[in-house]
Amino acid sequence: MLRTLTTRYGNEPQVLYRNWREMVAQGSGQTDAEKLRRVNDFFNRRIRFSDDTVVWSQVDYWATPLETIGRAAGDCEDFTIAKYFSLVELGVPANQLRFTYVRARIGAPDSGITQAHMVLSYYASPTAEPLVLDNLISDIRPASRRPDLSPVFSFNSDGVFMAGAARPTSSVDRLARWTDLLLRMKTEGYEPLK
Repeated sequence: MLRTLTTRYGNEPQVLYRNWREMVAQGSGQTDAEKLRRVNDFFNRRIRFSDDTVVWSQVDYWATPLETIGRAAGDCEDFTIAKYFSLVELGVPANQLRFTYVRARIGAPDSGITQAHMVLSYYASPTAEPLVLDNLISDIRPASRRPDLSPVFSFNSDGVFMAGAARPTSSVDRLARWTDLLLRMKTEGYEPLK
C-alpha cells in the first residue's frame, strides 16, 4: 500500500500513512470504547474536511482510506469510510458498525435547514443505542445526544438497514458506490474484510 500511496501522491503523505498504520497496530488490545476514541481522534485531527468537488473534482466520490490519507482531506463519507475500515482492522466486528446517512440540522437548534451528512454508528448490540462518530464533533456521543441528526438509512457489509431497523432490509450490493469502493481498495492491496 505504501508503494501505491507514494506512486500516486508522492512522499509527503508517507508520515501520515505510517502514523495510521502505527495507530492500528498499537490499538488491537484495547477495549472497543478505546478503539472508537483512538480512531475518531486520529482522523478528526489529521484529515482536513473538504468537499469532493475540491478534493476529487467530482460531485460525489467515496475515497478509499488510502486515497484519504494521500490527500489528507475528505468529506464526511471519506472520514466515515476511513474510520470504519480502521476499526474493522482493530477487531471491531463489522456488524457492530454502520455507515449512517442522516439529515443534519444546520445552525440554531430550532433551524429548519438540513443537509445530507454521513456518520459512523457503533452498536454494542443489535438493539443498543448507537454511539455516533462524526467528523464535525470531536466527542463520541450516543445518538440521543445528537438531536441535530435525523437518520435516513444505514449500511455495513451485512446489508442496508432502514432507520431504526435491527436487521438488514436489503443487500449492500445494491449500493454501487460501496461495490466500487471495495474494488478500488482491493487494487490498492487493502482488504480488511477477509
